[in-house]
Amino acid sequence: MRKINSICIIDDDPITVFGIKKILNSIIVCDNIYTYINGKIAIDGIKEMLIDGKDMPDVLFLDINMPIMDGWQFLEEFIHLDIDKKVRVNIVTSSIDPIDKEKSELYKTRTGHTIVFINKPISREGIQKITKAA
Repeated sequence: MRKINSICIIDDDPITVFGIKKILNSIIVCDNIYTYINGKIAIDGIKEMLIDGKDMPDVLFLDINMPIMDGWQFLEEFIHLDIDKKVRVNIVTSSIDPIDKEKSELYKTRTGHTIVFINKPISREGIQKITKAA
């Protein structure tokens, strides 16, 4: 099994979080899987990791539509953080709006992190591909 140090799932849908975690646990070994129900809690958690000198997650699963702080607002703050490593950000959404896809393409040009747009539901094969590329 492939090993990844840490993964972060930012999604307000408990069924999606459960599904991603279940698939992850069957295909990789991961020391830490952090889950957050909105972007505000997630960005605060990641900032705290930076302050505490903890390693940043290798992979993020990011939903777009969430309460309090949505995925776009999270991403806007995230790309401005002083993170030493390249993080794979997977925008995982049920949105079929082409504007969301275009927006993800714009973020690719604004950061050194890897940004990928994926439609829900995400499959086992999709998660295997994501974790191989991390």
